[in-house]
Amino acid sequence: QGKWTGSSNWNTIVDPLNGDSFIKVAEIDETGVQPFIESLSRCPKHGLHNPFKAPERYLLFGDISAKAAHMLSLPKVSDFFTRLIQRVAPKSYDQALGEVYVTQKFLENFSGDQVRFLARSFAVPGNHLGQQSHGFRWPYGPVAIITPFNFPLEIPVLQLMGALYMGNKPVLKVDSKVCIVMEQMLRLLHDCGLPVEDVDFINSDGKIMNKLLLEANPRMTLFTGSSRVADKLAVDLKGRIKLEDAGFDWKILGPDVNEVDYIAWVCDQDVYACSGQKCSAQSILFMHENWGASSIISQLKNLAARRKLEDLTIGPVLTFTTEAMLEHMNKLLQIPGSKLLFGGEALENHSIPQIYGAIKPTAVFVPLEEMLKDNNYELVTREIFGPFQIITEYKDNQLSMVLDALERMHAHLSAAVVSNDLLFLQARLSDSLLFLCQHSAFILDSSTRCLQQNGSVTLETVLIPPKVLSSWLFDYL
Repeated sequence: QGKWTGSSNWNTIVDPLNGDSFIKVAEIDETGVQPFIESLSRCPKHGLHNPFKAPERYLLFGDISAKAAHMLSLPKVSDFFTRLIQRVAPKSYDQALGEVYVTQKFLENFSGDQVRFLARSFAVPGNHLGQQSHGFRWPYGPVAIITPFNFPLEIPVLQLMGALYMGNKPVLKVDSKVCIVMEQMLRLLHDCGLPVEDVDFINSDGKIMNKLLLEANPRMTLFTGSSRVADKLAVDLKGRIKLEDAGFDWKILGPDVNEVDYIAWVCDQDVYACSGQKCSAQSILFMHENWGASSIISQLKNLAARRKLEDLTIGPVLTFTTEAMLEHMNKLLQIPGSKLLFGGEALENHSIPQIYGAIKPTAVFVPLEEMLKDNNYELVTREIFGPFQIITEYKDNQLSMVLDALERMHAHLSAAVVSNDLLFLQARLSDSLLFLCQHSAFILDSSTRCLQQNGSVTLETVLIPPKVLSSWLFDYL
């Protein structure tokens, strides 16, 4: 409600690099949650502004965005936030700076008139004279935003400003381990003209935040975090929630091997940057046997070995302990044919507290056939929010197994297919062809290009040379 307030309940945050107590956070307990509930309840469901109410606020937020973008472009301010991110969510300087840069560009994008352009409406002619249908971008009104630890500036700023642009009143909760970053950003936004009563900023544990959500009953909640909490909130809030939860993210290397050095570098960045603590981090690599014959594994190993704690290119894992990650690795290694490709050891010569994890960048090979077995699949596709990946290999005739593995995954967030082979990229066409063959029982004779009836056709007996594929399909269809 426009004032910074303290609390009698202090949570001491330990330094993720040495275990010392280095931040005290004033967290709200049950007795202190009522003012936040009352503050949200004062916001009507038509919001703080909308296309009919206080439209000048669209321009206000364009000005706020321009000023904040300018501030983040100043080297002194940019370096301040970069270093602050590094202290609470250790990552390399370049990774932390990238977070500041993305935030600054986002604010630039919504400077000037761009905020009110977000509220562009539409009209559709009606059925008779005098009738029209009008649609407006309308706020929810009172809303809640809950963000994780791994991107303490980028995620909350982008989500918060999006809510404010459209006229909502948010209560914002950032993970207490990193909330100091957003607290400083809020002060900067206030200095750039953000009305102090527009955002409520709360520090609390999950239990208290859950109580606030149930009693304040915001009309929409935006949650970024674990699947377990997301599932609970979806039930508690009766579906009034937007989610970005887990991501067991895959990358497929196709049959054409090109630019091995560059692909290896990208894979290393996708898996191990930010110590793997990204929802978009590469969790599993499907590698065609042609890539298996290349130097990519040795290059991945060499790139991973360059990462060190001194420059935070590898660092503490804030949601998994060392023991938990190594235990998961050992379970994977019990699968027949599995092997440790590199890593698999705790970091040495460090003072990272035991409540956090500290392991070397790790890759475990699991055979594709074993991965797909029911008693292995759930274990192999468990997301480890740290510097950990699964690598497997497939042959030309196993592409359908790869697609089956992807189809069974449920935590989708990001994915990649690395290939310039158009026939490979159109693998779905092959699926359709298989369907035709199985249900119509046709075999293509490649020498005479004639169709013969055969009731016992199987996948192995279907021969479709690429050169005649498109012309045959055209003739047949």
